[in-house]
Amino acid sequence: MAIIKEVLGKKPRLGKNSFIAENAVIVGDVVTGDYCSVWFGAVIRGDVNYIKIGDKVNIQDGVVIHGTYKKAPTNIGNNVSIAHNATVHGCTIKDHVLIGMNAVILDHAVIESNAIIAAGSVVTKGTIVESGSVYAGIPAVKIKDISPELVQGEIKRIADNYIKYASWYQPNNE
Repeated sequence: MAIIKEVLGKKPRLGKNSFIAENAVIVGDVVTGDYCSVWFGAVIRGDVNYIKIGDKVNIQDGVVIHGTYKKAPTNIGNNVSIAHNATVHGCTIKDHVLIGMNAVILDHAVIESNAIIAAGSVVTKGTIVESGSVYAGIPAVKIKDISPELVQGEIKRIADNYIKYASWYQPNNE
């Protein structure tokens, strides 16, 4: 069973129709929306600041979400995919965003809607990622604009697929 733990009088509040893997850890001041999934080995630590997560967010295997004490909470919008082993720390991620595998998003960064952060990228402190763009590298910089087809074909598709994948883990599902 997942570790869902109260810290300093604040207990995680999870939305409906969500999947939480057995070895996921969610502690403290964490609120998730509906149809979210928190996959194997993911850690969402709302002990030093709050973490707010919207609807249809998938937090894949090994992801760490945290904040900075009294300085940087973490806010995540709707229809966001955070891929395997990414670190999301004290930042804002708006709607319809794809964070690639092993990417790192640091304090006070803002990822505007309809953006992609490439795998392995590091979005440094305070960076503003433009809506409709792909950022890559260390430090991450804009490498191209996103077409409407890419928003529908990748960002939306992945978010929708993770709702389907999570359903496979529910009792009485085929």
